[in-house]
Amino acid sequence: MNAGPLVVTYLMTARSRAIVAEELAGAGEALYLTDLPPEARAGALRRAGAVLANDTSRELHPGESSLIGNARLLQFSAAGVDWVPTRDLPPELPVAGNKGASAEPMAEHIAALVLAAAKRLFIEHDELKRGAFNQRGPNRMLRGAICGILGFGVVGVATAQLMRAFGMKIHAVNRRGASEEPTDWIGTTERLDDLLRASDVLVISAALTTATEGLIGGRELALMKEDAILVNIARGEIVDEAALYAHLTAHPRFSAGIDAWWVEPVRHGRFTMGYPFLDLPNVIGSPHNSAGGGVWRDVSLRRAVANCRRALLGETPLNLIGPDERML
Repeated sequence: MNAGPLVVTYLMTARSRAIVAEELAGAGEALYLTDLPPEARAGALRRAGAVLANDTSRELHPGESSLIGNARLLQFSAAGVDWVPTRDLPPELPVAGNKGASAEPMAEHIAALVLAAAKRLFIEHDELKRGAFNQRGPNRMLRGAICGILGFGVVGVATAQLMRAFGMKIHAVNRRGASEEPTDWIGTTERLDDLLRASDVLVISAALTTATEGLIGGRELALMKEDAILVNIARGEIVDEAALYAHLTAHPRFSAGIDAWWVEPVRHGRFTMGYPFLDLPNVIGSPHNSAGGGVWRDVSLRRAVANCRRALLGETPLNLIGPDERML
C-alpha cells in the first residue's frame, strides 16, 4: 500500500529540497506545507506517510497535529526534541529525533574542549597577554587517562573513537550497560557513581529525559576527581547549574567545557546564565555549536530524510523517542 507523501512542515531552500528528493530516491513525493494554500493543508497532512518538522508547535496550526496520526513517522530535524511539545501528539504516531546526525562534528568539538582544558590553552593565553611566560607550568596528558562517557549512543561512540586515538581508556554508561563499540568498562545508569569516580574526563552526551534531568548535582560532582574535566554538549538541565558553579569555584583545578546551557535562544528564546561561569578561568564556553554548521547541515538533513524513507518503505525507523523523552 502506498504510504503517502513526505510532508515537510517548514521552509526549505532549493538546495535542501534537492537533498530531500535525492534521499527519498523514489520512495515517495515530497509536499511542502509552506507551498500550499490554507485550504489544502489538512488534506496533505491526512495523506502524509511521513512528516519532517523542526518544531510542530510553530509549524502546524491549532488542531492540525491530530491529522497526522496515521503517518508512519514524525521525524524531527533536531537530535533532541525535549524542547518541542510532544506529549499532546497522537499517541499512536511514531516520533523520532535526528539522534547522532551530527556525531562527527560534535565529537571533534568535545575533543577540542578537552584538549583546551587539559593544556590550559585559554588560561595561558591570558597569562601571555599579561606578560607572564609560564613555559614550565604544568599541563596534562590525556594518554593513559580515563574518558567517561555518560550517554553512549552515536555521539558517545564517535567521541570514544577520537579519545581512544589519544591513548585514553573508555568507560561508559548507557541504559543497556552494553555496546557493540569496544570499551574498557561499561555499565548501566545504576553504576553512574563508579563512572564519576573513575573519570579524568567526563563527557555528557545523554538525551534530556525525565530520568536525566538534574542527574548531575552537588553529590555527584563531589565524587569526581579534584582535577577532572567535565564537558557537556547535551543539555544544560542534566547538570544542576548552581551546584556546578559552586563546585568550579571551590575546586579551581576542576574544569568545565560548557556547550549546552540552561537557557538558550533556540529552546527558550534567549540566552542567560544564572551564574557568571565565563568569569571563571576553569570554564571554557561555546554557544551550543558543537553540531557544526555550513555543509554539515546537509549531512544532518540527509540522515533525517533517510529515516523518513525507511518509514515510507515500511521499514522500522531509527531513533524513536520513548515516553520519558516527551518533556513538554
